[in-house]
Amino acid sequence: MAEFFDSDGARLAYLDVAPLGPQRRRPILLIHGFASSRRVNWVETGWVDALAKSGRRVVAFDNRGHGESAKLYDPAAYRCEIMARDAASLLDRLGLPRVDAMGYSMGARIAAFLVLAEPQRVRRLILGGLGDRLVDGFGLPVEIAAAMEARSLDDLTDPTQRMFRAFADRGGADRAALAACIRGSRQTLSEAEARRIACPTLAAVGTRDEVAGDAHRLAALLPQGRAFDIPRRAHNPAVGDKNFKAAVLAFLDEDADASFAAP
Repeated sequence: MAEFFDSDGARLAYLDVAPLGPQRRRPILLIHGFASSRRVNWVETGWVDALAKSGRRVVAFDNRGHGESAKLYDPAAYRCEIMARDAASLLDRLGLPRVDAMGYSMGARIAAFLVLAEPQRVRRLILGGLGDRLVDGFGLPVEIAAAMEARSLDDLTDPTQRMFRAFADRGGADRAALAACIRGSRQTLSEAEARRIACPTLAAVGTRDEVAGDAHRLAALLPQGRAFDIPRRAHNPAVGDKNFKAAVLAFLDEDADASFAAP
């Protein structure tokens, strides 16, 4: 059953899962991608279970316009800095001053904006499904908004439009809210801003991903960046890939604060 919090007047749904086993690691915040939800992106793919079993408190929320959260129809309500404030508001509500953070696709963009605004909040950062389009281009094409507004999937021929429309239809999404989201969340970072992301950062992109851009180029911009190629995966299927999970868990454990006392 979802819990809810308020952020800038929007009622947003979240989950808060306790760590399993004797170890206690730094809590982790998960931020899902466009047209997804906390359930689809993180629960059904096994991420929440894997992270909880590794001793981490796992916090994930439905971005505005998605899942069980408030549906808004003004593109200006979906600017990345606003959605990053949603993430920070949840951490404030839960009394979590410092976490690890992982986002996928749009969620990775939001996570980057969170670190830029509040660098002290994030110990380690994982940018899944997002490469150099964080700084060069916008990732998902704006034409996806038209795909959300089309009468049916049969009216679409572009593969990317069809992929995201089918994904939204399967999840019973509010397509008008998603159209506003894709139009409003198109902010990038300058290269100078990207270089201000000082925490250790893993950029992970599928080798068949035609949406995310180059993880290696992005990692090269970051003071403590590195890249991971998710083998033989396109954009959406890469989310739950076992190689991706193994790389993330290893990355988080490199200097894991094993004696961390969970709040």
